[in-house]
Amino acid sequence: MPPPPASTMRRVFLPWVAAAVFLLGHANASGKTKPGSALQLQVINFNFETVQVTWNTSAYAGINFTFIYKFDKKEEYRSCSNYILQQGYSAGCLLEVQRDGPLYFSIWNGTEPLLTKDLAISAYLKPRSPGDLSFRWREEAVTVTCSNLGYSDLQYEIQHKTVFDTEWQSTEAENCNVTIDGLDTEKCYFFRARVKALEFAYGSETHPSDWSEVTRLQRGELRDSCWESSLFPRFILVAAMVCFLTLFLLLLSLWKLHRIKKVLMPSVPDPKFSFLGLFESHQGNFQEWIKDTQNVAPLNRMEDGELECAPEDAVVVQPAEAETPKAVVMMSPLYPQTGEEDATGASGQLPHQPRQGRGVVSLGDFTFVMSENSYMVL
Repeated sequence: MPPPPASTMRRVFLPWVAAAVFLLGHANASGKTKPGSALQLQVINFNFETVQVTWNTSAYAGINFTFIYKFDKKEEYRSCSNYILQQGYSAGCLLEVQRDGPLYFSIWNGTEPLLTKDLAISAYLKPRSPGDLSFRWREEAVTVTCSNLGYSDLQYEIQHKTVFDTEWQSTEAENCNVTIDGLDTEKCYFFRARVKALEFAYGSETHPSDWSEVTRLQRGELRDSCWESSLFPRFILVAAMVCFLTLFLLLLSLWKLHRIKKVLMPSVPDPKFSFLGLFESHQGNFQEWIKDTQNVAPLNRMEDGELECAPEDAVVVQPAEAETPKAVVMMSPLYPQTGEEDATGASGQLPHQPRQGRGVVSLGDFTFVMSENSYMVL
């Protein structure tokens, strides 16, 4: 029986070989990447000058990893000479680079490889922060310029705001020559700048540069601070006006309150100022007080300017002696004392009878002559 043709044997053998190679390769690949699957890498290319590779060692606490790398596939791996330490253990490596290109590296745990990878340095670019910013004012616009970086496909972002703004306003351009319009030269502005790598040229894993130092400008001149020049004329003036208005309203309210209180609750006159000694010596006993006084206390005028109803005639009362009764002399124009009574000196005689329309009122040892429209207040 002749042997089968070679083409037939090849068709039967090749599928089995391919399947065996695939399974073997998958097993080897799984064995190499599985130990390092817990490592989380972060790669940053600082302006094509330094590459920083760091990893998260939370799953391998207390272990020092070895990092080896090369920039050309034909080169031999070399160990990292500048490790980044975290709590005394290696957590990354800093590499000096000269240009853009690939990076081949591997992370080992002793003699066991955990992760092997190659990548393009430019995909993790972080440009240098722009420096030496210059500003040129032109009416209500300012042009910000700086030196461009040594590579293309970048975007320069300039942000500005005043002390009264809560958010920054951005203006972008493909080179560091950005003009911002609509500014007020009297206001003080903050300016800052940064550079970003365009995604279409470098990918989505790039990092924007750090912000430049904040520059303060007003009327085209650099300022150390915008607080005094911007807030004092407006904030301090408004605060002073509010304080003055508040104080004025407070004083006006107190004055109105005093007037309202005076209308609703008028003051009552104190009798101790009208009857001297009534409360100081006699504790308000009017009978004891009137015995010690020689004259009847005069009637006071009311607050509203009207006189109380008072007797038409002034009455002078002399207190009587306890042992020898004396005449009560009524000094009044209605009942004048005659010269005959003075001459005879008849002190024990009763006075003349009052005229018609008059009445005599006796109160204790006192006698009063009252008219029809008179009354006496005790």
